[in-house]
Amino acid sequence: MMIQIGDPLPAATFPRIGPQGPETVSLSDLTSGRRVVIIGVPGAFTPTCDGKHLPSFVRTKPHFDEKGIDEIICVSVNDAHIMRLWGQTSGATEAGITLLADADAGFTRALGLNYDKPEVGFYDRSMRYALVAQDGVVTHLQLEKPGECAISTGEALLEVI
Repeated sequence: MMIQIGDPLPAATFPRIGPQGPETVSLSDLTSGRRVVIIGVPGAFTPTCDGKHLPSFVRTKPHFDEKGIDEIICVSVNDAHIMRLWGQTSGATEAGITLLADADAGFTRALGLNYDKPEVGFYDRSMRYALVAQDGVVTHLQLEKPGECAISTGEALLEVI
C-alpha cells in the first residue's frame, strides 16, 4: 500500500558514511518533533536526479529554512559510499542536505513507492517524490508520474507548503 497524507512514516534505519566511518541513522531520530522534507530519487548520479531534482533542493534550501523546515533528506536505493560521494559532488552536503542510502530498498518498499525498470538496471528503485513530514507524519506528498520531474522539485514543493 502506498503512503498517503496523514500516514506515519515507517520505521527505518539507513547506513551512512560519517566522519568516523560507517554508521546507522534512524529515521525516527531525524523526524521526531521536527518538520522535515524527504525526497526520493530513482538513483544517485542518474541524469534527471543529478541534473534537475537534487539541484532544485540545493538551490532552494534557504527558502525551506525560512518556512521552518528543520532538515531536507534525500533518499535513494544506492549504497552509503555512493550517497556520500553524490552529496559531495552535487553540493548537497555543503548546502546542508542529508543524503541517505536505502541500500536494500526497505524504506522505499515500506512506503509502497518502489518500481522496476529493467532496461536500465533498476530493480526496487524509488519513484520520484518529495514529501513533508511533521513529527513523522506525512503532511504533503508530491509523487511524480514515471519519467517526470515537475511537481517534486524544490520550487514546486515550496509552492504547496
